[in-house]
Formats: sequence, C-alpha cells, structure tokens
Amino acid sequence: MRRTGSPYRKAEAAAGLPSSFRRLTGFPPRRSRVILYALLAVIAFLLLPKPELHLGRAVVFLLFGSDAATSLTSGGWRPSVDVLRFVDPLIGTANGGHVFPGASLPYGMAKAVADTMSVAENAAGFVSDDNAITGFSHMHDSGTGGNPSLGNFPIFVHPGCPGDDFKRCKYPMLERMTDRVNGSAVASPGYFSVELVNGVRGEMTVGERTGLYRFGFPGWTAAGKDGKEGGEKWEGRDGTRFSPLVLMDLVDLANSRRNGGIEVYPDTGRIIGDGTYAPSFGAGHYRAYFCADFKGAEIRKSGTFVRNDASEEIKWIDGSEPGWYNPGGSSGAWLQFERPERDEILARVGLSFISVDQACENAEREIPDFDFERVHEAAREQWRRKLGAVEVDATGVSEELQTTFWSGLYRTMLSPQNYTGENQGWNSSEPYYDSFYCIWDSFRAQHPLLTIIDPVAQTEMVRALVDIYRHEGKLPDCRMSFCKGFTQGGSNADIVLADAFVKNITDGVDWHTSYEAVVSDAEVEPQNWGLEGRGNLVSWHELGYIPWNDEDKNGTGPTSRTISRSVEYAYDDFCVGLMAKGLGKPTDASKYHARSANWKNLWNAGQKDLYRDPQGEVIQSEFVGFLQPRLVDGTWRYHNTRTCSPIHQMHSCYYDTAFDTYEGSPWLYSFFVPQDMASLVAAMGGPDRFVERLTYFHTSGIAYMGNEQAFLTVFQFHYGGRPGLSSYWAHEYIPAQFNASVNGIPGNDDCAMGAFSAFAYMGFFPVAGQDVYLVTPPFFPEVRVRARNGKWAVIRVRDFDPTYERKYIQSAKLNGRAYTRSWITHEFFMKGGVLELTVGSKEGSWGTAEGDLPPSYPFVEGAG
Repeated sequence: MRRTGSPYRKAEAAAGLPSSFRRLTGFPPRRSRVILYALLAVIAFLLLPKPELHLGRAVVFLLFGSDAATSLTSGGWRPSVDVLRFVDPLIGTANGGHVFPGASLPYGMAKAVADTMSVAENAAGFVSDDNAITGFSHMHDSGTGGNPSLGNFPIFVHPGCPGDDFKRCKYPMLERMTDRVNGSAVASPGYFSVELVNGVRGEMTVGERTGLYRFGFPGWTAAGKDGKEGGEKWEGRDGTRFSPLVLMDLVDLANSRRNGGIEVYPDTGRIIGDGTYAPSFGAGHYRAYFCADFKGAEIRKSGTFVRNDASEEIKWIDGSEPGWYNPGGSSGAWLQFERPERDEILARVGLSFISVDQACENAEREIPDFDFERVHEAAREQWRRKLGAVEVDATGVSEELQTTFWSGLYRTMLSPQNYTGENQGWNSSEPYYDSFYCIWDSFRAQHPLLTIIDPVAQTEMVRALVDIYRHEGKLPDCRMSFCKGFTQGGSNADIVLADAFVKNITDGVDWHTSYEAVVSDAEVEPQNWGLEGRGNLVSWHELGYIPWNDEDKNGTGPTSRTISRSVEYAYDDFCVGLMAKGLGKPTDASKYHARSANWKNLWNAGQKDLYRDPQGEVIQSEFVGFLQPRLVDGTWRYHNTRTCSPIHQMHSCYYDTAFDTYEGSPWLYSFFVPQDMASLVAAMGGPDRFVERLTYFHTSGIAYMGNEQAFLTVFQFHYGGRPGLSSYWAHEYIPAQFNASVNGIPGNDDCAMGAFSAFAYMGFFPVAGQDVYLVTPPFFPEVRVRARNGKWAVIRVRDFDPTYERKYIQSAKLNGRAYTRSWITHEFFMKGGVLELTVGSKEGSWGTAEGDLPPSYPFVEGAG
C-alpha cells in the first residue's frame, strides 16, 4: 500500500517504480540503458569499502537513490494489507478498561455506540458483558475513570407497540432496555453494530459532529421467525404490528440532566432538543444540543413523553412542564412509522454545544445525503491516513500481536476531542480540544506518542491548553465537557508543554504565554487547587516539601498525597526550568532546577520495608530507603511502603484518599525521579542494588500496570545499566496484560494504555518532558515512522526472532555508524534515518557503559 509521504510518489504509484528511477531513465526504460547501469552498479559495488553492504542494496542505492535502498531492501516488504483489519475497538471494553468501541473519527466529537446498563462499568457507554442495551447515543469519552460521561440524547427503536398502541410502548430507560443478541456486536474504525432480541439491528457511523444510524429489522423481515408477512398488518407473536417507534430521550449516561427542552415536527419528523448536564469528574455544568432527522418510512404519529406518559397531542415540552425535572427519569419525543420501504430507517443526529441551529447545520453540511456507506468509508479513510504515519514489517508476528499494536495506536487518537468551533466558554481563533481526561495519566505516554505520529494534532492540543490558560487563568490538569476536572497530583500540563517545547513543536504556539502559564502553576496558588494548579506552595517554596500537617491558608484542596504531590511538583519544576533555559531565562532556570531536587527532602534513607506474610508474621525485606511524609518541624511520619499496591489496600488511595500517595504506593513513587535518576540510583545503593530493587518491584506483586505511573518503571532498568531487562519486562507485560481480548488492558485506558503498548511494540519509550527515548528491540522485524520532513525513521532488527528468545540488543548502528547509547533523541523522528539493532538471546554489553546511560540532571549547590 502506497501512501502520501512515502518514499514512492503517489503520482507515480501506477508505474510501480520509485520516482528516482523515472528521473534517471525515463519510462519505460530502454533495455540497453538498464543493462549498462546494472553493469556500472556491479563494478561500483566491487570497489565499495563497506563489506557489510549487501549487493542488492548497493545496486538499488546506485540505481534508485538512498530512500529506495532503505525501503526496497529492508526485507522486500511493503504494507500489503489494510491495517484497519487489525484494529479491534472492542479491546478494553470489559474489566474496567472503559474503552469507547463505537464509531468515531480521530479526535472526533461525534462518538456513536450502544449504551449498556452496566453499573460502574459503562463510563464509555458500551461494555462487553451481558447487560441490556438502553439506547444508542452520540457522544462519549474513551477510557476514563470516574462516573459515566456524556451519552446525551440516546435514541431507541421499538419494532412496534403492543396492540399497535403507542402508549403501550416502553419509554423510560430502565423499562425500555432490551437484551442484545449474544455475540452480535461488531466494531471497526468508524463503525459499530449490534442486534437486539426485539428484532432490531442498530448500525452506526459518524461525521465529525454527526451520528448516522441505520436501523434494520431482521427479526421482523425474516418470515416464519418472529412474525409473518401480512401486508400492512405485519404482526408478531404478541400481536404487535410492525410499525417502528423511534424515541429520542434527553437523559445522559449519568442521569445528570436538568433544564432543557425538546420538540418534534410532525410533518418532517425532525426532532430538536437540548439540556444542561454535569461533567463526570469535575465541577460545573455544560449545555448540549441535538437535531435529528429520519429517512426510510412514512410517519404515522408523533408526540412527546415524560416517563411512561406518552402524548400525541403535545409536540414540545420544556423546563416549565409539570414533572419535567425528574432525576433518574426519561423525557423526550417520539415518532411512529409505517413499515419502512427497504425495511430500514436511517437516523441522522447533528450535535452541537452552541445551539440547535448549529447542530442542524453540522448535520446538513456533513451528511446531506444520508449515504451510510459513503460516510462509513470516509471515516475509514481518515483512520487509514492517521495510522499511515506508522508502517511495520510483520513477518512472523502473530495476528494477535499485530491487533494489539494497531488497536493501541488507534485508541490514542480517540481523545482529546476536537471541539474547535463548539467552545461554549469563550470565542477564540485558537483550536479548542476537550476531554483532557486526565493529563496526570496522558502526559506519560499518549501526548509524547502524538508528538511523533500526529504532530499537527498535538500542536493544536498544546495551543488549546495555552488558550484555556488565557481564559481560565490556569492550565488544566483534567478537563471535560468545558468544565474544570479534579487534580490528581502535580500541574502536569507543564510537562506536556515542556515536552512539546524541547521537541520543537512551534507552529502557532505562543511560547511567551506558555511560559507564563507554567510559571503561574509554579508560583501562584489558586483558590481551589483541587480543580487546577498546585496547593501548599508556601511550604513547597520555603521548606522544599509538602508537610503532612501543613496549614495552607491561601487556598483549599485535598491535603493528602503529600508524597506523590511533592515528587510530581519537583518534576513539574524541572520541566519549567527546561523551558526557562530554552527561552533564555538563566535565573529562572537555576531556580526551578534547584526545586527539582526537592524530592530528596522526603527521602528517608533509613525507612524499612515491612509487611505481613500470609501467616501474619511481620517480615522485613532487604530494601531500605523510601519516600516518607514529614511534618512541618521536619520529623518523619510513617506511611506503609506497600499501602495502595495490589498486595495491600490497593483501592484506598483514589480520589478521596487520606493517604500520602495517590493511586500507588511509596514503593512506586520512590522510583519517580526522571530528572535525576543517577542520584536516585545512588540513594538506592548503586546500580546493582537499584536493579535488584526494580526487579523486586516487578516480581513481588507491588507493581500495577493498570495505572500509568508504572509505565516508566518498565524501562528504568536503562538507568541501572541493564537495558536488556527493560526489554525483558516489556515482553513480560505484553501480551500477558496487554493483548487482543475484550479485557486486554489492565486498567481504564485513558487513551494511554494503548500508547504504552504501541511504544513498546515499536522499540522505544519516552521520558516525557525530556528529549529522551529509551531504546528496546521492536516486536517487529522493522518499524517505520514518518518523520516530520516526510522521510522515514526506521528501526530495524537484525536476526529478528518471532519467538522473542532473542530480545536483547547486542549492538546497534545509527545511519550505518556504530551506536552505543541506550537512548535516542527526537531528532531521529524529525529528520528520519535508520537505527539497526542486532539482537541475541542473552544480555550483552550494549548500552551499559556509564557514558551510554540516559541523561540525569543533578542539582549541584552553587552551580550556575
């Protein structure tokens, strides 16, 4: 498959030859000229001083140019199948993954799927379980924790009403819900379908801000199954006439609606409505609007409903209607149709956060023709283009591993969502993205991945974050549905901005305002630092840590998490310092660099690791020295080193925690010093003891890969001079915990679980906020990532072993020259090149020398 930006030019794809061949010889080439060039190539090859250059590559290089040589002689592969066949959106739709599996475009606002009555699991609408379907709604978030999000204005279809009486149909969500046909759910990029036991099949695809549904009736159109054909009196077993009733409900997934209204137009069948709703993990409210049109059958009747009270006379209702505000209830409008002409009804639902008029305009502009197949194929083509930023040679790699990789890459582009033009908060010419949900999760892998594979979108997200600062006064740490979300630790948008800054994301980014924003986080405490910014800043500045008994009089927010917030503030300040240095602010750079060493103020070198064995005996492990809380007077307070890990009170450290760590143990947070791993390694007893401790973390049950803080620990063996162990542990977690099953991720996705696995598959992992990628062998013989200049960054494995016994790098070459460092910089992905890795079945010496370790940036007292 040849795509725009590949070494082959699109205009010349039909010729089947590289463009350099055409420039050299013309087309078709003269036979004698080809023979002459081939002879010259062989002679030149005999004179080449590089014995490792293969004959085939030499000939191709001389005839066709370096790009062709890199491409055509890397095993002879080119993508030959549509990668969308390896994308399974159902991965992560069970066991707390909360992945959205429905129809969506990359970063699309419209996200259509069937919603299930799966309490505590249906944050994204659909769950792969056996719970009933409550409706089909048009906007969702993907992979979030917390309460269900969005799911506004669900549509539901009854094939008919008992006794052909619309009043006898079921309208409220809890009464109309219907079981699905087991195994009938089908999902692929831009498409979702499921069949219900009432004989209705729902298919859906989307535009940017419009959902398009195709409802079929296989249980009613198959004679002798659930009914029999009888002209207009098509009746089922219970006497129900085949006369579909379609309802639109104003509820959302969380039943949070208040206010709003709905109207049905009996002549055209158009239904419009709006409502005010609450966000799922934040404070405030938002307003949403829809505009629905239908095609495929004549309208018999229309009306509205409040709970089960359906009326044909009332065509519109609003907030003043008696009983309208009904928490947990359903209210809306309905249409009843004659038997559909083609036994299907199409429903187009335009969406907006601005107005009903804009919702209608969105629908009419995006899908004027109700052409389901056209819209579906357009969505697939958008996904092909986005995923085309990466190509792999999958020779010998199982389909399950390919599916896990491509599906993970796909999920990273579901959110944040592009709401540009739909921002109900303020008018701006800047892009607006929403559902930064939460940056505490996504900064570690998702945003660094988008910086590589979709720098245009990532640049727009950075600009959106800066614009939020302009209008809200702070960068968000979490944001959804135009509302401020709850903070979980540091001010982690600082890291996203710094990561973009050091990787030369510049197009349209106002770095002056960006720096102002991160300095605001570092210096100015907001009134409520539970929703933005940082708290306890007076103590942070004066004492260098957040005391357990701090009395903050400048703002309000959770007073817990003193360990995790302290180490996160330290790294946030380090990233502010990187920006200061790059912007020519040396005084600021020194100040923030000094604060990045504050993690040491909570390092208790004598703290023991105590735990109870299964018999109740208190045991002490061999490891000493952990992060611990301190009081204002500097004395230590004890925090169990294993609390908030899978083996001890795991669920005690979530949002309302009273503990000093958040969603992880002191064991976990004691590894979070990415700015100065050399000092941490020394504090833990040197490289050997550090490696032993990190190995114990991953073998003892303390590690939990379902939260993103654990991602970097898989690859931190690099800092102890053992990059081979990073490769080993990547293979331990993939595919054991990251695989192609419906519960194929270990925690809620946050659009970051997929980024973790995608990085591991491609053979490098970011240290977010720094220009550092830790290198391990890819899971493929070759990975190609489109560089920013249109060339390709190629990572190739020599002696590739599909059994992965050979998974340890023995040596490396970068663009043909020996390369010994265990890490690379972003320049590789900007300019392109070839990183060739030779692998073996045992650890070698590659990347283990002190000078080849990833960088650390220790603060030295008195240094400028």
